[in-house]
Amino acid sequence: MCNLLGILNLLNQCSDVRTLVIVHAKIVANGMFAIPSISCGLLSSYAVCTSSLLLCRTLFHQIKNPHIQHWNTIIKIFSQSRNALQAIRYYNHMLSCSSSQPAGVTFSLLLKACENSKAGSKCKEIHGSILRLGFGLDVVICTNLIRAYAVIGEVGDMRRVFDEMCKKNLVTWNSVISSYSQMGFHDEALKLFEEMKFVGVGFDGFSLVSLLSACAHAGKLSVGLKLHELGREKGLLENVFVGNALIEMYAKCGCLADAVCVFNSMKKRDVYSWNSIIVGHGVHGFGDKAISFFKKMLRDGMKPDSITFLGLLCGCSHQGLVDDGVRVFYLMSSKFGLKPDIKHYGCMVDLFGRSGKLEKALNIIENSQFPNNAILWRTFLSSCKVHKDVNNGERAVQKLSELGVLNGGDGALLAGIYAEAKDLEGFSRIRKLIKYSDIKTTPSWSWIEINGRIHRFLVNDRSKIDSDEIYGKLEEITHDAILVGYIRDSSASVCDPDIDQSGKRFASCHSEKLAIAFGIARTGEGTCLRIVKNLRVCKDCHSFTKFVAKAYNREIIVRDRVRFHHFRNGLCSCKDYW
Repeated sequence: MCNLLGILNLLNQCSDVRTLVIVHAKIVANGMFAIPSISCGLLSSYAVCTSSLLLCRTLFHQIKNPHIQHWNTIIKIFSQSRNALQAIRYYNHMLSCSSSQPAGVTFSLLLKACENSKAGSKCKEIHGSILRLGFGLDVVICTNLIRAYAVIGEVGDMRRVFDEMCKKNLVTWNSVISSYSQMGFHDEALKLFEEMKFVGVGFDGFSLVSLLSACAHAGKLSVGLKLHELGREKGLLENVFVGNALIEMYAKCGCLADAVCVFNSMKKRDVYSWNSIIVGHGVHGFGDKAISFFKKMLRDGMKPDSITFLGLLCGCSHQGLVDDGVRVFYLMSSKFGLKPDIKHYGCMVDLFGRSGKLEKALNIIENSQFPNNAILWRTFLSSCKVHKDVNNGERAVQKLSELGVLNGGDGALLAGIYAEAKDLEGFSRIRKLIKYSDIKTTPSWSWIEINGRIHRFLVNDRSKIDSDEIYGKLEEITHDAILVGYIRDSSASVCDPDIDQSGKRFASCHSEKLAIAFGIARTGEGTCLRIVKNLRVCKDCHSFTKFVAKAYNREIIVRDRVRFHHFRNGLCSCKDYW
């Protein structure tokens, strides 16, 4: 027994191939290779020390009459490798040529192999085996099946497994909520939480992190506030992951001051804590404050990663800090050895382009590792729109067309450039291209949350029961905004096919105007309005919102596709730089 324990301890302590080979020889010399725990330990050690699947396979085939423990070990080794599907082949081999029968852990390992290989069909095959062999009531296996279906994107199958489970534990509920949140089904995650409370299954830090993440992405501040209070009641706020999720939730819901309060109250922080507060300031357009937190991060001894620099570059581009942005970009590789990816280059294109340095922006694209990336060219096109540069705008659209990725949004940007340049021929040409070509457009929408309920609006939306009241309120607030300085952007009437040249009906143009009108009509004086928009705010709506905020003494926070805008007293936090 001592020899057995001694050998197992030696295997656990092996950290290099030379030592492992010596231990291997000792095992063979003492006739211990036939002992399942020893041969399995040897297999696992070779996988860790050599990462050689061929060597592991060779060693496995030296085992006579392998037990289920052996099969599970080789399945585990391959399930964690790049050749994860080989794990399923070993499982099939076990069924065809061995008397061994799979155990519960076997299926958990096979499902991990399906996750790593993104093999949807194989996952369904394993699911069938689970049911045939009587493991369909096993909570652990079904929870792993839920995770596997989520990873491969089979949302319906994931939910079906969950609904059919007779018994569910907290881990099961957390798995489904986390999966929904990670796949972008944030409302479903939050609805499931209501069911979770109804059945009284409990609540822990994992639940809270997933739900806060769903609130962050969906902009559900009211739910996030309740979750924060629930976390306080449950004593979960000391958890660093919960703290990080709270920072992200508050930042993405437009409450940056609350995000800072959470950050300052954390007794322990990790790199994600710093990244969350830096990225939060970046997307809100406070690049100087993001840099300030970055300096504190370094003084705290925390090593930044690529996300840190993405937040810094985002903040610099949104605030026009060109010199700071350039320094940050080169510091990333020169001091910290981090390689910029497409998102970092996108920030640099935006940084130069938005500041009017279009040739430098173009140079960044052409000299990057991604000269044919649509994201970079679309970012460049947006800058051309800001600076009314027809030639470079046409160049960007031509490139997107050559890449086969031109969409309606790209055409709309070029149409806007033509409109502002008073080039009616170019404007007409691009509108015809969008209309008669198979170019997809993304419908614009905005929503506002009032008393915990989301109200969503489309462009010129007349679908609401109280539409007449909303449009009447919009006319009223437009009139009040004009009295304090709002001037309709003349190019907007040219760009918008639903508006005639006299400017009539201009108040009903875009979805955020309807959301603002609804918010003012349904909330008390002084209430902050928080609006989420799926596309970028246009120039006219930006000006409109500034003067509505001034006329009604309101703070209006708009989260668009790119960043946050905080409107107050006729001014925006972006200082009209977006």
